[in-house]
Amino acid sequence: MLDLIILSLHFFICFILSIVIWRGPQDVGLRSSSTGAVEMGPDGLVLIGKEDDIKKSGRVTAKVDGREVVVFYHEGKFHALDSRCYHEGGPLRLGEIEDIDGQACIVCPWHKYRITLETGEGLYEGINPLEPSPIPKWQSKGVKQRIHKITIDNGNVYVSPPDLSVSFDSDYFAEKYKNSGDLAMEK
Repeated sequence: MLDLIILSLHFFICFILSIVIWRGPQDVGLRSSSTGAVEMGPDGLVLIGKEDDIKKSGRVTAKVDGREVVVFYHEGKFHALDSRCYHEGGPLRLGEIEDIDGQACIVCPWHKYRITLETGEGLYEGINPLEPSPIPKWQSKGVKQRIHKITIDNGNVYVSPPDLSVSFDSDYFAEKYKNSGDLAMEK
């Protein structure tokens, strides 16, 4: 009987934790360029928020031309990229940032794919089987995630609308979740 109580308690705690993780961090200053309520900055840039607010929160999610974009502030730099992982659309805004060989990377919370914040490259750890003593090394899969240009002007953070003349793997999920109206929609 005691085992049944302990097992039930375990499942209840797991259930509560999954709800907390599912809800994730709340977005700060959510903006949407598709509603017409967003402020446009110089040269058609989309206002994301105040520089100090984003620095405090560390990240913010917004819509730029109906596309979900996440802006990170990490180690003194702003980075913006499509908010859905190129692999299966995981919510990168919920991911952890880790350093891999001197590169800041976001780790997708769904399948642990690693993406550099600076370039959008997908990284993987692999070995060269032809080496006598193969040692795992981080290698690039190439640029998979769309990166967006950030401009800071008078304490405001702006993101450039995407240049769709070049395509990236993350474009599929950016389009899939475009104009969904639900930035928190998860798997």
